[in-house]
Amino acid sequence: MELFDSHVHLDDEAFAADLDAVIDRARQAGVIGMVTVGSDVASSRAAVALAERFPMVYAAVAIHPHEAGDATPEAMRELQELAAHPKVAAVGETGLDFAKHDASREAQRRAFVEHIGLSRELGFPLIIHCREAFAEVLEILERQQATRVIMHAFSGSVEIAARCVARGYYVSLAGPVTFRNARTVAQVAQEIPLEMLLVETDAPVLTPEPFRGRRNEPAHLRHIVQRIAELRGREPEEIAAATAANARRVYAVG
Repeated sequence: MELFDSHVHLDDEAFAADLDAVIDRARQAGVIGMVTVGSDVASSRAAVALAERFPMVYAAVAIHPHEAGDATPEAMRELQELAAHPKVAAVGETGLDFAKHDASREAQRRAFVEHIGLSRELGFPLIIHCREAFAEVLEILERQQATRVIMHAFSGSVEIAARCVARGYYVSLAGPVTFRNARTVAQVAQEIPLEMLLVETDAPVLTPEPFRGRRNEPAHLRHIVQRIAELRGREPEEIAAATAANARRVYAVG
């Protein structure tokens, strides 16, 4: 079974002590590629460095909505420079998070629009973080004419997922699809057309069953795939192959 982790944070301090072992376990579990995602300028630099270090790793660069106040013109210019690296495959994660108040809503909106513009200028896909803000996120994406969009760790309704798919957005599912009481995301997993589905760990967070409560890592991706396969009545190998092909396509990687 070949797997592609479409969203992970390998630069997180949770991996500082054993990153090489984490990568080895991922490879042994069948992970053939992953995108490590920046959340500010420093972590975007780190993501690029990790993509240089590990052949199976690609990078995405951005300033997370929680840090939107730091999306200065200078910071955005540095992201653009980092994006010139051949292992950078996306802009993200960006978007709106109205569940937390680390940055004002207005700062988040400004940064979001800046990131959409950067992704369009570079021709890169855009990785979206959205919590309690789907109506506005979808409105901004449409108004700013974003095209290659990945809805990361999707937590919306079946209806919102259908709206995303109708626009050609990819929907990425993470560990919560394995949770016993996660009924809505289980419905989403059944309804998303397979050609628009991605899988991710978002490690080190969102750990799937049966490891919930511990640090997440890319090797756990197989449990997410297995659960989606159960929900859809398919073989895990089919889900793994389709989602890996989708990730290669949207990220334009080999």
